[in-house]
Amino acid sequence: MVRRPNGTSLTPRRVVITGLGTVNPLGHDADRFWQALLDGTSGIRKIQRFDPEPFTSRIGGEVLDWESVPPDMLDPRESKRMDRFSQFAVASAVEAVRDSGLDFDNEDPDRAGVIVGSGIGGLQELEDQHNRMIAKGPGRVSPFTVPKLMGNAAAGNISILWGLRGPNASVATACASATNAIGEALRMIQRGDVDIMVTGGSEAALTPIGLASFCALKGLSTRNEDPSRASRPWDKDRDGFILSEGAGVLVIETLEHAQARDARIYAELTGYGSSGDGYHITAPQPDGTGACMAMQRALDDARLNAEDVGYINAHGTSTMLGDVAEVRAVKKVFGPHATDRLAISSTKSAHGHLLGASGGVELIATIKTITEGVLPPTLNLDEPDEKCDLDFVPHTPREQKVEAAMSNSFGFGGHNACLIVRRFTG
Repeated sequence: MVRRPNGTSLTPRRVVITGLGTVNPLGHDADRFWQALLDGTSGIRKIQRFDPEPFTSRIGGEVLDWESVPPDMLDPRESKRMDRFSQFAVASAVEAVRDSGLDFDNEDPDRAGVIVGSGIGGLQELEDQHNRMIAKGPGRVSPFTVPKLMGNAAAGNISILWGLRGPNASVATACASATNAIGEALRMIQRGDVDIMVTGGSEAALTPIGLASFCALKGLSTRNEDPSRASRPWDKDRDGFILSEGAGVLVIETLEHAQARDARIYAELTGYGSSGDGYHITAPQPDGTGACMAMQRALDDARLNAEDVGYINAHGTSTMLGDVAEVRAVKKVFGPHATDRLAISSTKSAHGHLLGASGGVELIATIKTITEGVLPPTLNLDEPDEKCDLDFVPHTPREQKVEAAMSNSFGFGGHNACLIVRRFTG
């Protein structure tokens, strides 16, 4: 391989996925998460961590049975010094690294890095310490407040855990944060900056102020009496998204490095595209132009034709505007293939919207689709909106071999990001 004087490569290096880790409303690890998707399990329920009765939306995708990072993953004293979003990220990262078979004691720490996205960061810590200040005065605010609430805390804690000295960054592009983070990690490996990246996203905004804020936007479902059926992408009776929490983290590395250590390879990460709507701070472009650009750029980057993609894990949030805009974008990019053979589903129908963590969790589902040969379903799609007329894999999983798949993430601010993974064939 030809390299520049600074060691970076002149041609992109092949990048593969070797480790998966997640904490989300459907499970505390990737295997339980995937099985829950195939079982049609919903992670949406009445909120338990605080009294939701004063809110117009009283349901969410909570991570249950969670106090801190499990002690076999991290010293409990260290976990207590982290906000919930960092805890989710660290636990997911430990699972992903263990799953990859990496031993960082045997790796060059200068050649391994971290990029983890979060749309909001440590909201629970900010809320807790604000309440403490009001009740007890500014002198009682914790000295750990800033290290816990800062949006880069998840990436920083992961880097510190293994002493990784490669690039260490955080991405904040709302609901596209994890997908942008993974895409930028891909670029760093492709150009030769590093050999290994731990990357994904984490979010824990299901707090009183977080819930109240999204309620004020009138973006959340108020199907409070029927939580498991509240997230219903593309259905004519959808009434908003479900606020959820969790993390999804992956280990990606060069093909050369993975093969040298005889690693199991899940899939190849081949395409990344991003764009901006330049339209509105919360609403998508109605015609989906920005989303189109991101999807087309991902296809071009992967050197694929539209017909090569067999499955899309859609952004599919269950909002009136967003669902229609994404359908329009898919039709523009994929043409006749969109209505012919392309399968699309939204796993948010099961786990809700994890905001900045969504792209990490959903990419794991996309990878599992390829490795397992099963499409996860879109739950609660009883009567599709007449403007949403594609194959959304309603209700039940479907066995289907997929060679290449796309994962979409579109965020407030007009941030659009897409990733493409392919079956690894050597």
